[in-house]
Amino acid sequence: MSQALSPRHHHFLNTDGRSHPMANSLALLAACFALIAVVCAWYPSLHLLGSWTGAAGLCTGLWSQMVSATTSERFINVSAMILSGLGLLFGLAHGGLY
Repeated sequence: MSQALSPRHHHFLNTDGRSHPMANSLALLAACFALIAVVCAWYPSLHLLGSWTGAAGLCTGLWSQMVSATTSERFINVSAMILSGLGLLFGLAHGGLY
């Protein structure tokens, strides 16, 4: 009964109950890059920002996938890599990296 009285606080990415600060921060960083890249994909004049954040999101997502420990981290990583790839491709289509 003492377990019911002391709630266990854990991050939504730490589904195994252990702390993974590097894997969590990499997954969230990849997700931030992906969101920026996808938003920039809607505006052709932001092709530089969209291309570079898409490339950074892909690299960060790939590295994060290699060190991820839980399924929820992997879900965020794969989603971020897909969105980063779309942002990169739209940025390349609208003018490229330079």
